[in-house]
Amino acid sequence: MATITFHGKPVETVGILPKSGQQAPDFKLVKSDLSTFTLADLKGKKAVLNIFPSLDTGVCAASVRRFNAEAAALDNAVVVCISKDLPFAHSRFCAAEGIENVITASDFRNGNFGTDYGLTISNGPLEGLHSRSVVVLDENGKIIYTEQVSEIAEEPNYEKALQALN
Repeated sequence: MATITFHGKPVETVGILPKSGQQAPDFKLVKSDLSTFTLADLKGKKAVLNIFPSLDTGVCAASVRRFNAEAAALDNAVVVCISKDLPFAHSRFCAAEGIENVITASDFRNGNFGTDYGLTISNGPLEGLHSRSVVVLDENGKIIYTEQVSEIAEEPNYEKALQALN
């Protein structure tokens, strides 16, 4: 398990985020149109997995906005924004914010993504949600960069995540 903080108070996750050099664990998420989204859907493209607790928080929403703006300039790379929010909430948020350059995917159905990636929060007020993390994958699903933000209320290091794509 990893220890991170939420507004300065320690909370733990169910495991440890996979490391660079490892093959990304497979996943089965739900897109806004209720279709299934898996690791295989990313084959041949680099990907930034922007993982967060909920779109209903300012920092999470800011990360989606920022990655949406950055994704417009990416070549052969996609940004996937992942939370346990319902796909309907993803659709509503993206429509209201004009978000068009990212894929949103929900782990609401079974929560295996959060467990398999070791980032489900196991105690505290956000128990059951995902910790704020970024995982960057190469074209073959190999992990080339990870960050688990030590304070959930802070944004990830966008520059490092995007540099990993080069």
